[in-house]
Amino acid sequence: MVAILGYSREQIFTAVKDMYTAVADTPLSRFHFPVGEDACRALGYPPEQLATLPGTIRASFAGVGYPFRAQAVHPGDTVLDIGAGAGNDAVIASRIAGPEGHVVALDLTPAMTRKLQSAVNESGFSNISVLQGSAERLPLADGSVDSITTNGALNLVPDKRRAVSEMFRVLHPGGRVQIADVVIRRPVTVDCHEDPRLWVECVVGATVDEDLLTMFRDAGFEDVRVIRELDYFSHSPSKQTREVAASFDARSLELGMRRGPHAPPPYVQWLKRMNPARWLKTMWRRGFLGMASLVAALIVCYGTLAALALLGVLGIGLALDDGLWAGAIALFAVLAAVAVIAGMRRHRRPGPAIPAVTGAGVILYALFIDYSMVVELGGFLLLASAAAWDIQLRRREQSRVLGLEGT
Repeated sequence: MVAILGYSREQIFTAVKDMYTAVADTPLSRFHFPVGEDACRALGYPPEQLATLPGTIRASFAGVGYPFRAQAVHPGDTVLDIGAGAGNDAVIASRIAGPEGHVVALDLTPAMTRKLQSAVNESGFSNISVLQGSAERLPLADGSVDSITTNGALNLVPDKRRAVSEMFRVLHPGGRVQIADVVIRRPVTVDCHEDPRLWVECVVGATVDEDLLTMFRDAGFEDVRVIRELDYFSHSPSKQTREVAASFDARSLELGMRRGPHAPPPYVQWLKRMNPARWLKTMWRRGFLGMASLVAALIVCYGTLAALALLGVLGIGLALDDGLWAGAIALFAVLAAVAVIAGMRRHRRPGPAIPAVTGAGVILYALFIDYSMVVELGGFLLLASAAAWDIQLRRREQSRVLGLEGT
């Protein structure tokens, strides 16, 4: 439930189908996530709603929250339930929508759709249609849906941006969305391609919370709001899963939003994604800000020298404020050291901080006290070794937590 490097879409889909086939066929088995009626109660489903659900549906529930808190489904709605599973939320939505409404229950796993279709036939839910399909390619017409509900599905989708775009497409302007999904605060940076089961067995598939909200806003959704935040993984029967979730600060969010009148043009979405502030936040979260700051310092230092030399060859004279130049180099060097020191919160080892502070100090000495290119280069080498060491330790710690010691 974190974007993993190296997975093919087919591997992810296969892992998801295998896991949720087991939930559909053998719901009493032990899973790493909470399943069934007890999970419903723990996540806040009202007892009166649960009492009206067929037992087979309750038994295979595998959601991560109670999305109906957002109250996106109204009487008479055409509702799309993405990742409907055995149909817990689809049935609740059908009762809210009433006889004038209709629910399209979509799921990727054939075993889940068969189980839901059987329950629909046996219980006479005449306003529920069951479809097998992917959130990345919704088999519905543009603007054909009044509201969307989804519970624990987006974290299992490889191309989340495309899934969000598809949700926008099938909703009519002003259409409403309610979501419960897993998010993280610290992204996974190690390559987990050697074990695709991690996609569905750990915190491997979820998005950073802020990035998920931004993704919806970029696509044209409005009034995107967090209804509730909950510690979903505290209910996991697996100690390892609880530890992994804690390592990445994983939890569930319940969200509500509505579709805006128009999707922003592609170039506007692209400009938003290229926002430097977003890139800085991303590099900080992923532990790359130290190395990025070091590269910036090197570019300002030696890139400026190279540019001045080239301009001189071309006969172009350019005055440079030495104080401002040195200040910019020092700023990036200090930022690199600070980012490396901050890494101790992740790997709890002070080693990289020593060469980072020493390297930054040497660079400042060369810049402001007694300049020597050899001394300055030595400072940069120390800072580079510290930044690389910090990244290696961060990755090693994540590999240990995920059980990927060899990556």
